[in-house]
Amino acid sequence: MATFLYRLGRLSFRRRALVTAVWAAVLVALGVGALTLSGQLSDSVTIPGTESQQAIDRLAEKFPQASAGGATARVVIAAPPGHTVTDPAGRAAVESVVSHLKAAPKVASVVDPFQAKSVSPDGKVALAQASYTVKGFELTDSDRQALLNSGNSVKQSGYEVEFGGDAAQAMPATGATEGLGVAVAAVVLIITFGSLLAAGIPLLTALIGVGIGFAGITLASGFLELNSNTPILALMIGLAVGIDYALFIVSRYRHELSLGREPEEAAGRAAGTAGSAVVFAGLTVIIALAGLTVVGIPFLGQMGIAAAATVAVAVLIALTLLPAVLGFAGPRLLGSRIRLRRKPSAQTATHGERWARFVARHRVPVLLTSLAGLVVVALPALGMQLGLPNDSSAAPESTQHKAYELVSKSFGEGANGPLLVVIDTGANRSPEALKQAVAGIATLPDVAGVTPPNVNASGDTALLTVIPKSGPSSKQTEDLVAAIRAQSGPLHETTGASLAVTGQTAANIDVSQKLSDAMLPYLALIVGLAFILLMLVFRSVVVPLKATLGFLGSVAATFGAVVAVFQWGWLTDLLGVASTGPIMSMLPILLIGVLFGLAMDYQVFLVTRMREEHVHGADPQEAVVTGFRHGARVVVAAALIMISVFAGFVLAESTLIQSIGFALAFGVLVDAFVVRMTIVPAVMSLLGRGAWWLPRWLDRILPNVDVEGEGLAKQLDAPDDHQLTHA
Repeated sequence: MATFLYRLGRLSFRRRALVTAVWAAVLVALGVGALTLSGQLSDSVTIPGTESQQAIDRLAEKFPQASAGGATARVVIAAPPGHTVTDPAGRAAVESVVSHLKAAPKVASVVDPFQAKSVSPDGKVALAQASYTVKGFELTDSDRQALLNSGNSVKQSGYEVEFGGDAAQAMPATGATEGLGVAVAAVVLIITFGSLLAAGIPLLTALIGVGIGFAGITLASGFLELNSNTPILALMIGLAVGIDYALFIVSRYRHELSLGREPEEAAGRAAGTAGSAVVFAGLTVIIALAGLTVVGIPFLGQMGIAAAATVAVAVLIALTLLPAVLGFAGPRLLGSRIRLRRKPSAQTATHGERWARFVARHRVPVLLTSLAGLVVVALPALGMQLGLPNDSSAAPESTQHKAYELVSKSFGEGANGPLLVVIDTGANRSPEALKQAVAGIATLPDVAGVTPPNVNASGDTALLTVIPKSGPSSKQTEDLVAAIRAQSGPLHETTGASLAVTGQTAANIDVSQKLSDAMLPYLALIVGLAFILLMLVFRSVVVPLKATLGFLGSVAATFGAVVAVFQWGWLTDLLGVASTGPIMSMLPILLIGVLFGLAMDYQVFLVTRMREEHVHGADPQEAVVTGFRHGARVVVAAALIMISVFAGFVLAESTLIQSIGFALAFGVLVDAFVVRMTIVPAVMSLLGRGAWWLPRWLDRILPNVDVEGEGLAKQLDAPDDHQLTHA
């Protein structure tokens, strides 16, 4: 592979105009397609095969007028002080809002608060509900604005009108604040290279790669139903790895130039050596992200595939477009140094060597202290609660959060998460089945109320609403859903009918359970993959075992930090987190997949050089120090860049994007600086030669993967070999 990448790098360098034109054409073509053929992104989270989804599918077939699968909006009307919604003025205000709701685009039906008796006991608050003919992601901005405008006329008279439900939720979007991470990454690159030109090239190629990936995903949304967080995750991952991969290759290119090589030869060697490591690092991230498809959750698999495709583009650009851009820059990358400090490279190397020698001398206390720190940070993860977002986790000043609070105070928290119970009476069409179902549900502990059944025209399907006493994210509501579903068996035995529970709250419970069940199998898949890949790279059993255990430590510590911030509310003011609640159900699996790939990157770039020194006969302790000294500078820069890019997304509006950005930034921080740069050298120093143990029979059957291109370097530097150099 190193030989192929060497030739590819030289070819891209020579044909730089053509390579650049091809990538520019790809970017323009996808950009035009994204502008003309894009579709709406979905904010719904569904999993085919769950009971809630099966019930929605049945309602769509047997009871379409119920619009059970469409978006819903809860509209809360509160009277001004000294008035009620039941006095003449209040009734007129509520009726005005209801009439405007009925006239709003795509609204299928509106439940009048007076007909449904959804007026608070004190008469101060009325609750209306609008059902839409389409799903939430199919609503346009004008549709949502029409919903929000329905209360404008009565607001002028002092009435408060707030809106909840998925119909009121706008699609999450990236903003200028997320670009702060890129700005910090630029500063890190300038400090690392001491050159504006050298710092600008990784940023340029990374932005081109992200642009291609983002445009491709936007184009695909016109043909596929994609989750609204898909492009943001791809942007987040693509930016980080795109900058890092270019950093590795540009660093090696500058090193080759400093040795006096011609620019084309330097580009070829950089692609053949550092490019090989980039390919392996990219493959680990791609496999981890694409592996999300095996957990059986469609929207999560789509997010993983989209992010993996963006990473693949970043790798291809690093191997082709980057050498072409280096061809335009030529040897100027060594000039125009910005002297931020005296002898920056030597000073940085000294710091790295000093740290490595300190860790090697005090390996046992350093190891025990690091492990104890990971355990302490990971402790909050024991209380992690998984769930999906609802209006309670919206920003405090948002209309969704205000609506949630008004409903909770006036009707009870459970009114924010009603359950829909679908009763299939079959050919019997027995009224007794409906009476038995209602009576059985009404006696359950956490039920606040049950509406009379609404039967379809053919009489074989009925729909009733159950109002829990507890909130949508509570354990009591989860238990209530299970208790209602448990009544289906006895109901079928006595009447032949069956029931199923659906609605947004039940669907969220089903999705969270499915995601929770998938986490351990996916983790086992990732850990197994890590062990095999690292055994191929390092030809050792101990090093992969240490690497995977370190990865698990990073994940556990990150889970603990996420729980402390997003569930317990620690440091929320400092980080700008507007609300707390259960951890997003999809976050643990996403974090495992992404952090695995990034952790293996640092493992490869640090430990590979240690292995080179060991193979060349260096003392085990000295091999650790020398390898650390050569790899620390680039790994520190790469980690700081990734942390900066991910941390920029903590400023996003979406709580999910905030939590993903924080989790990845913290995970990279822990994995790079605690695990890879502290625990790894401590363990390697402690194990000595035993770190490279590999059974002979396994050594014979494992292929030799030359990730660092050492074999290529030997071949090129041989005095009688001119074939590759002049290829």
